[in-house]
Amino acid sequence: MKIKAWVHMLLATIAIVGFGCQQELKDPDKEVKYTGPVIENKDVFTLYSDSAKLMIRLKAPVQQEFQDGDGVFPKGFYVEFFQQAGQVTSTMRANYGKQDKGREIYYARGDVQVHNIAKGEKLETEELYWDRRRRKIYTDKFVKITTPNRVVTGQGLRSDQNFENYTIQKITGAFDLEE
Repeated sequence: MKIKAWVHMLLATIAIVGFGCQQELKDPDKEVKYTGPVIENKDVFTLYSDSAKLMIRLKAPVQQEFQDGDGVFPKGFYVEFFQQAGQVTSTMRANYGKQDKGREIYYARGDVQVHNIAKGEKLETEELYWDRRRRKIYTDKFVKITTPNRVVTGQGLRSDQNFENYTIQKITGAFDLEE
């Protein structure tokens, strides 16, 4: 009887050890790494200044930040550009945005609009880049510029971020507005 109990115990031990050793250790290099946002901010309100003077105000309903510091604005963003005296000179809005933090370049997509308040001019496009470091905006996509008395369409645009001095790369149409 003791031998029979001992045999059962030995078989149980062998079974436990055998099944326990079948599971392989996972290679950490083959593990799927998380690449999504590490931080999600709601109702974002960011101010950029130069020499203690407000230059840019950015608002967004959601901003997602990633491990590398880049950001995404999945629900769009709104930016106000200020002159040295503190007045808003122009605004920019888009339905979606991405931020390359290292190069300080923002990518705007979807119903992108830039307004020059003093001149009463509006730029409309589907895609626009804003280089914050160089204070420039640009696109190679279709653009439509509406002034108080004219509409100009074209392909591609280069401008300062305040949308004061701009060049359309290839004008495709110009239409005078009737009063």
